[in-house]
Amino acid sequence: MAPDADVAPAAPVRLGLESTLRAARDAGRKLLVPYVTGGVRDDWTELVRAMADAGADAVEIGIPFSDPVMDGPTIQATSEQAIAGGASPSSILAELRGIDAGVPLVVMTYYNLVYHPGDERFAADLAAAGVSGAIVPDVPLEEIGPWAAAADAHGIETVLLAAPTASDERLARVCARSRGFVYGVSLLGVTGERATLAGTADAIARRLKVATDLPVVVGIGISTPEQARQVTTVADGVVIGSALMRTLLDGAAPEAVGEQVAAFRTALDRG
Repeated sequence: MAPDADVAPAAPVRLGLESTLRAARDAGRKLLVPYVTGGVRDDWTELVRAMADAGADAVEIGIPFSDPVMDGPTIQATSEQAIAGGASPSSILAELRGIDAGVPLVVMTYYNLVYHPGDERFAADLAAAGVSGAIVPDVPLEEIGPWAAAADAHGIETVLLAAPTASDERLARVCARSRGFVYGVSLLGVTGERATLAGTADAIARRLKVATDLPVVVGIGISTPEQARQVTTVADGVVIGSALMRTLLDGAAPEAVGEQVAAFRTALDRG
């Protein structure tokens, strides 16, 4: 029987970000949050599914912006490719509506793309697309209030970044305002692959573990499964971005990216 044209499509399933990560952490699992740039290729949603199937606990999805101040050359290249292919916030969120990845989805973007439609509308659009959380790295703690209030109202968990140079007092305030998890920044600098793990990665994880009971997930510059395993001797989990996006830029199929995520999963499970 043909579906009734008057029946609205089912709303996307939206999993709680903090509740999902807490449950996994409390069960003894190290958290894995891979990143993909939305719209980078026509099959980008298959990349999200492949990451989830390979053992991701959540997936971070970048909405590309023309001036990504936090991102290094690799993720900048994926953003440029996505924009050249016609990707936009509305197109990416429309495609997310059809994803049933089985893990929480976290959008990362810059405030210009939030400001244009407005905090309230952008938060509502994320919720309607099945997004659980958001990272807006260029909005400082002192100015996060209007966005965070709109996000809270729509059930969007705003993840804040914690810099290794922050004072203990500031880290406490970042943790108090963060939702979902606290994103520990492993080093000063932009995203990108690094041959060695920064000493500040363990340091920021230790400081955050003292400051909060939220899941502590460390990212930026974590490039190999061994580096991820090392970070999670202290942190609850890791974000992996540029290493995966380099594989994608080299033309890898979703299955190959999934295999790369699976290698990180294996390393974390080995402990």
